[in-house]
Amino acid sequence: QVQLMESGGGLVQAGGSLRLACAISGTIVENHNLAWHRQAPGKQRELVASMTSRGTINYADSVKGRFTISADNDNNILYLQMSSLKPEDTSVYYCNARATISQRDYWGRGTQVTVSS
Repeated sequence: QVQLMESGGGLVQAGGSLRLACAISGTIVENHNLAWHRQAPGKQRELVASMTSRGTINYADSVKGRFTISADNDNNILYLQMSSLKPEDTSVYYCNARATISQRDYWGRGTQVTVSS
């Protein structure tokens, strides 16, 4: 009964900031690799940021220095802090949890982020 629910999306002007949150229920985040993905219309899904169960963090080159991924393990919440937003960041953002043992993927329904010029 693992469920993920994103929140925090919205409309912002270029240069602005947003913080996305993903509430995870039905499991323990320490047993999963965590990530944020995004997908714009007509484009492939893109890995934005990831955090392994061991704490290793990676970012896509397009967001490096602007986005920060973090997790609140006590409350099972995954965050994505986004700063200096650009119109090309406009997309639906999805959180993802992958079980370290089974490698099973769990996804949220997504939250829309729109950045205006």
